[in-house]
Amino acid sequence: MRSSHRTDSPPHRTDEGFVRLSHLPPGVLRDIALVWLADAVVGLSFGAIAVAGGLPLWVPVVMSLLVYAGSAQFSAVGILTAGGGPVAAAATGLLLNSRTAAFSLALADDLGRSWAARLIGAHLVTDETAAFVLAQRGRARRRAAFWISGVGLFLAWNLSVLVGALAGSALGDTDRFGLDAAFPAVLLALVLPALRADSAARRASAAGAVIAVLAAPVLPAGVPVLLALLGLLAARRGPRRPRPTAPRSPA
Repeated sequence: MRSSHRTDSPPHRTDEGFVRLSHLPPGVLRDIALVWLADAVVGLSFGAIAVAGGLPLWVPVVMSLLVYAGSAQFSAVGILTAGGGPVAAAATGLLLNSRTAAFSLALADDLGRSWAARLIGAHLVTDETAAFVLAQRGRARRRAAFWISGVGLFLAWNLSVLVGALAGSALGDTDRFGLDAAFPAVLLALVLPALRADSAARRASAAGAVIAVLAAPVLPAGVPVLLALLGLLAARRGPRRPRPTAPRSPA
């Protein structure tokens, strides 16, 4: 006789199966594919700028495989091609990429239970994968959104960087094609949403920009970018929002 307390399939097992496309809600795969395409375009410009700026072809390729952080890679290459040292480039990249630590904590349960899944998944955590995962409800949907978007983005980025690096070595001077403007344009696109939504971010960025411009003529490349972090102090000097008062109960 079967016990009334016995179940054939524990509830948690349904979330630990294989990732399938069918787990994604309608329209999510299309949105993910559009991000893959946009990421590939940025990767092409990154590879071309890095090689045309004087770096060996293997540098952007290996950096993309091991670092895999778009904004951090652009900043590091920008500092290196401007004559800055590797320490300043690495420090700036680490600071820019430190935000993914918070993403990893938020997504830890969606990567999988094994150490291998978490180790590989941690390398695939980006702004885009975090956005897709946090928009889903249910463990199966969240895991599918993470792995499908994460693996696709990793492949799109690295392949496009390789193609861009090969093209950059053939193009020579990227200034003729305006590719040198891609670096500041990409960084501006990354910060615009935060600047629109947060007045504290606008104060901090304005103060940091002033500090960097003033320091650029007298300090080595890369150091003004690090000093620009002092602009974060301006974010704490803004007007304080009044605390909401609890509604009074009728007498």
